[in-house]
Amino acid sequence: MNYHFQAHRQVRKNLLDILQNTSHEDLLLIPDGFNNNIYWNIAHTVATQQLLHYYLSGNPFRIDKYWIETYKKGTLPNLNVQKSEVEDLEFLLTETSKILMKDYDSDFFSDYTPYTTSFGMDLKSIQDAIIFNNMHESLHYGYVMAQKRAILGEKGR
Repeated sequence: MNYHFQAHRQVRKNLLDILQNTSHEDLLLIPDGFNNNIYWNIAHTVATQQLLHYYLSGNPFRIDKYWIETYKKGTLPNLNVQKSEVEDLEFLLTETSKILMKDYDSDFFSDYTPYTTSFGMDLKSIQDAIIFNNMHESLHYGYVMAQKRAILGEKGR
């Protein structure tokens, strides 16, 4: 599983770089053709990781429930995000990855409720969930990159 944790740290590092190097205005802008923004996609990865790993294993979330309720699948982007929340998300991107590794190493995920994702993948164990979560976060990283390009195109008009 070390490789999968390394991949998780890398996608989180990439998301953190975008979060830290994109203007607050651009983080919250919904580009033409999208129904969410860069910020929502990044916060959504943190919320989903908690649901896939902690909720489905019957464990408490490692983050405030606010993040889950505000950024889980089916939510709409919050266009009123304060800079302090962006800083909180920067912290969560790094810390939730570290905590996941520690929890995994200490056998925190002994039970896991099987779940079929909307992508069509059957998750039967925490290992399945970790691998799928990397794919999910990479998908949203791709959306973020597309949104950045769309925003640059809109500014160039």
